[in-house]
Amino acid sequence: MESTLKGIRGSDAPCVLDMDDAATVAGGVEDTYGEDRATEEQLVTPWTVSVASGYNLLRDPRYNKGLAFTERERETHYLRGLLPPAIVSQELQERKIMNNIRQYQLPLQRYMALMDLQEGNERLFYKLLIDNVEELLPIVYTPTVGEACQKYGSIFSRPQGLYISLKEKGKILEVLKNWPERSIQVIVVTDGERILGLGDLGCQGMGIPVGKLSLYTALGGVRPSACLPITLDVGTNNEELLNDEFYIGLRQRRATGQEYTDFLQEFMSAVKQNYGEKVLIQFEDFANHNAFDLLARYGTTHLVFNDDIQGTASVVLAGLIAAQTLLGGSLADHTYLFLGAGEAGTGIAELIALEISRQTKAPIEECRKKIWLVDSKGLIVSTRKESLQHFKKPWAHEHKPVNNLLDAVNAIKPTVLIGTSGKGQTFTKDVIEAISSFNERPIILALSNPTSQSECTAEQAYTWSKGQAVFATGSPFDPVEYNGKIHVPGQANNAYIFPGFGLGVVMSGAIRVHDDMLLAASEALAQQVTEENFEKGLIYPPFSNIRKISAHIAANVAAKAYELGLASRRPRPKDLVKFAESCMYSPIYRNYR
Repeated sequence: MESTLKGIRGSDAPCVLDMDDAATVAGGVEDTYGEDRATEEQLVTPWTVSVASGYNLLRDPRYNKGLAFTERERETHYLRGLLPPAIVSQELQERKIMNNIRQYQLPLQRYMALMDLQEGNERLFYKLLIDNVEELLPIVYTPTVGEACQKYGSIFSRPQGLYISLKEKGKILEVLKNWPERSIQVIVVTDGERILGLGDLGCQGMGIPVGKLSLYTALGGVRPSACLPITLDVGTNNEELLNDEFYIGLRQRRATGQEYTDFLQEFMSAVKQNYGEKVLIQFEDFANHNAFDLLARYGTTHLVFNDDIQGTASVVLAGLIAAQTLLGGSLADHTYLFLGAGEAGTGIAELIALEISRQTKAPIEECRKKIWLVDSKGLIVSTRKESLQHFKKPWAHEHKPVNNLLDAVNAIKPTVLIGTSGKGQTFTKDVIEAISSFNERPIILALSNPTSQSECTAEQAYTWSKGQAVFATGSPFDPVEYNGKIHVPGQANNAYIFPGFGLGVVMSGAIRVHDDMLLAASEALAQQVTEENFEKGLIYPPFSNIRKISAHIAANVAAKAYELGLASRRPRPKDLVKFAESCMYSPIYRNYR
């Protein structure tokens, strides 16, 4: 992937491993109280502005415990009379909230209830999410978060995160300083132009950074106070939103060209100046024409990560690596065909080629020839090269033009079919029957989100392939019975990768993201798939073990950062898995003095 980005930067541009002093020094959070300089054994003072008590304590989500405050805490913190006399455990609170959430008929109602809980009692929210991750993940993340973004203006009650609009141009650093937390470790930022497969949702894309950072904490253990969701409001081209009386963003067309570039430059400079070199900036749901350029432009000067390009690529590669254990052989034995040649498709393709190159020692240019892409105009071939966007050009191979997916399947005869098109029902019965006709067990990945945009359903994949397919999707699907056998579809969900990846970056003090760190994350995830999972046809482990999985991913990523010389935390911990687990945020209530 670095080779693609270097091509965008230009042949003389630096790579991720080239450390330029001018690029790596730019302000940062001042360690006023010496906490960062203290050893793990030294005592530090937990400075705050004041001690929260009474009515204010009950309305501080970080410290509020509701009816779980003890008698002593109620006396000490002036809570007498502000709560009913009952004292309950956090476990009982959790059971009550889950019971209430299950009463709602609509997923969006459940989403709103969870967001209200997060705003009122942070630890209870995360305990709920951690303990019920498989049930609640589709609510706080895809597919429900997509509907939440579409209706964000209507359901908006209180702000979560920072909204930085074109009105703040020239004052972005001041806006960042308005955020109450100073020690930020992870920022998820979107401009809302390509939210999931739903298109331009403008300012209402905030649901994505909020949801992603909830998972950084619940699944990866990054503390909530270190996470900052940001929406860059540069306008929207969505006419429906511009005419919606409840729309919460700027009512103007999207900024483009130099205006957009200058705005992003000011934002990136302000983030580094305010939070320092080691804050991870995750680009989320930017349109194709901006996503690669931003990653190329800032990959050598900032700690940046694009989940749509790199996170998706890493989780898909992990599934393919795991599938080789199930099927036998290696990645190099396969021929890959993609439907969709945007940031997700080309990102996945490049990481697959990179891993094949690493395994076989063959040049990456040769490895790319095993991978074919179909876009809206048909198969990407060499005769189209001059008209292609830069990120598609490496995939323009020698072949006669092919206009549609079915013809491409019959011509290329792939063993792996991957959908990143953002268009539902594009893996038709003819397509799946065709790939199944010349493969004993085809690998079919329908990755587009949300569920409505999936290239096919699990039932269609298993039925049309006569139970042959090794199948995974981007959104969750129920198990399918075919010919008396239960097939459990895997979910190639980015939530497997980015929380653990982020933890590994944070705990190692990494200052750049390198391709080898993505490969390390993929390998760690693939190693977590058990024989029991394989027997069910799964190529991903269950989410119920996600914190353990994230710890292993974080350890692998951190180890690679140390190996590459990109880690700044010294000395290196002896046991990185144990250190990752020790760094993880716990949602259990604390006892107050």
